[in-house]
Order: sequence, then structure tokens, then C-alpha cells
Amino acid sequence: VQLVESGGGLVQPGGSLRLSCAASGSTFSISVMGWYRQAPGQHRELVASIRSGDGSTDYADSAKGRFTISRDSAKNTVYLQMNSLKPEDTASYYCNAVSTVCLGPVCPVNYWGQGTQVTVSK
Repeated sequence: VQLVESGGGLVQPGGSLRLSCAASGSTFSISVMGWYRQAPGQHRELVASIRSGDGSTDYADSAKGRFTISRDSAKNTVYLQMNSLKPEDTASYYCNAVSTVCLGPVCPVNYWGQGTQVTVSK
């Protein structure tokens, strides 16, 4: 599975951005896709996730009410719509996919995108 993110950038507080993550390869094996973020000096944290089967979603408390994760199954693409952005949302955002196809003894397997920078500042 390969993941390519896009859509990051610089935005003022209160603004919006939409991140995209296009998956390719063994996309049939993906059970969950999500967005994580990591600020300098901080651990990587889950922002939102969406399950392939029923489309159910989960959000971090910090994202609830402001961010929306969605998917376009035909395009194998997951989106993260971010509204009412705050300076504390500044981080590198990473797309994640969990694959049920094992790699040797490793199962399930986590795949990561290269990351896209989101900076919220005046």
C-alpha cells in the first residue's frame, strides 16, 4: 500500500484546509484509514479515522466538531476537512492505512504517507 498526501499549507486562525490521501497498491486489504499529526517535540497522535467496511468514524476530542474525515471509495482517497483551525493544530499530518495482509509475522501492517505540513498562524 502506498499513500500520497496533499493539501497542507499555511492558514490563518479560523481558516480551513482540506487534506487528501490517495491510496494505491493493495487497497482491498485496507481495514482502516486515518489521519495522525505530530507537532515538534510531541508524540504522534490520532486525529480521525474511518473504517472501510461500514464507514464509521472516530475523532480525537480536539477534532470533534471542527474536523470531518470522509472517503471516496472509487478513488481510494480519504479526506480530512479541517475548519476553525487553531494555532495548536499546527503539525505535520500523516495519513495511515491499516492492512490486513500480513508481512511475514507482522499483522496487521501499518502504512504511512510522507506527511504534509499544516501551519496555523497570523
